[in-house]
Amino acid sequence: MKLQWFKRKKRNYPDFWLRYLEAFNSNKKETIETTRFVAFDTETTGFDRKKDRILSIGAVSILNKSIKVKKSYEVYLKQDVFSRKTVEIHGILKTGALEKIDELEAITSFLDYIKDAVLVAHHANFDKNMVNEMLLRHGLGKLKNQFIDTGYLFSKSKHIIYRENLKDHYTLDDLCTELNVPITDRHTASGDALITAVVFLKILARLNKRKQLNWDYLLNNR
Repeated sequence: MKLQWFKRKKRNYPDFWLRYLEAFNSNKKETIETTRFVAFDTETTGFDRKKDRILSIGAVSILNKSIKVKKSYEVYLKQDVFSRKTVEIHGILKTGALEKIDELEAITSFLDYIKDAVLVAHHANFDKNMVNEMLLRHGLGKLKNQFIDTGYLFSKSKHIIYRENLKDHYTLDDLCTELNVPITDRHTASGDALITAVVFLKILARLNKRKQLNWDYLLNNR
């Protein structure tokens, strides 16, 4: 009975969600060099995943230690929830010249973009939880992708990279300073996604130099 229910439930899912799930069916083992990573960021109306909403999503692909800028992703969402306070940070108005799409369109295009990539974000739990909440509002499951948090990765790697004790918590600005990454388009989803991608590659390069670059180390988020 349970299996029949699952099959019936699966058939009722929209095609874009089934496409997304299908991407995880391959058992092929990828190396770090051949794996597609996607660095992404969200701008939101606030920090409450239940009450607040995503305003924009920016993402960029990374493959073979190269950022595919021409294949980047960016969407702005129509605002059902509005916060004047956060406008001061991200500058996204409720109305204006920006072309905006509804939440379901954003979900569809984002999942089609990321597929089964390993997702990279700074303070990744926040972005993951906001996207998951968006998916749940539309009767879908949570993201299936593996995640790497650049803040946590740097924190646990600092003794390998620098051989000295630094602080335990790092903002994206902190990492730009520590890793000599130029800050451009800060507090835009696409800008922060690109900065996160550069930071990620800088950390990988330093880990590789110290012979510490492997899957177990990258994907151990605890």
